[in-house]
Amino acid sequence: MNIQKIKHLKEILPKNSGRDVQGHVSVRHQGGRQKRFYRIVDWRRDKDGVPARVVSIEYDPNRPARIALLQYTDGEKRYILAPEKLLVNDQLLSGATAEVKIGNALKLRNMPVGTFVHNVEIRPGKGAQLIRSAGGTAMVLAKEGDNVQLKLPSGEIRIFKADCQATVGQVGNSDWKNQVIGTAGRNRRRGIRPGVRGVAQNPRSHPHGGGEGRSGIGLPSPKSPWGKRTLGKRTRKRRKYSDKLILQRRK
Repeated sequence: MNIQKIKHLKEILPKNSGRDVQGHVSVRHQGGRQKRFYRIVDWRRDKDGVPARVVSIEYDPNRPARIALLQYTDGEKRYILAPEKLLVNDQLLSGATAEVKIGNALKLRNMPVGTFVHNVEIRPGKGAQLIRSAGGTAMVLAKEGDNVQLKLPSGEIRIFKADCQATVGQVGNSDWKNQVIGTAGRNRRRGIRPGVRGVAQNPRSHPHGGGEGRSGIGLPSPKSPWGKRTLGKRTRKRRKYSDKLILQRRK
């Protein structure tokens, strides 16, 4: 594969090392990773009715899933997430004329009940936002008018507009969770810095720090590095307007 032909599908991913625009650390335990290219993935799949051939299935350093390079009959190339059982030289299609086949992108209204899907849109035409991680899949449970019910990987049952688009199949590389990191240096190259226990730090750095020898966290409750109580504290924000679309909460 000539790299120059797909150069427009890659760009340098800038590093911020967990710092905000002022240079202050806003997310701890990040920094020092290797330079990487971001592969521009086609989340919309909006070339309806134009057949495409799978040229290659590649590793992507920005996600656990593999990506597939498609070449359309008009000569354009695009990246998509590679579903399970997708092979090189497979023919893919998107739009209303596409059949329910692994890798094809259709609207939810055109998918029969029981179909496994990924890359699901939340709003029609906005592009896929849900179920994009390796091994993820949702199932079409029911249809009612302009609404379709999906069972998400978390166990949540949610209503989507029937005009939302999704891709048939399960995201590939489902065995990624069993990967053994092996060395601390490998995590550092990924940009993950060590997370030190609060009780192992000094009292200036953490409320749990200090004391002679091994010591507990103290009373009345555990605290964050900024002195906020954490035991029993709610971390979820207020309910969203879209919560009415949830038929069954995740387990």
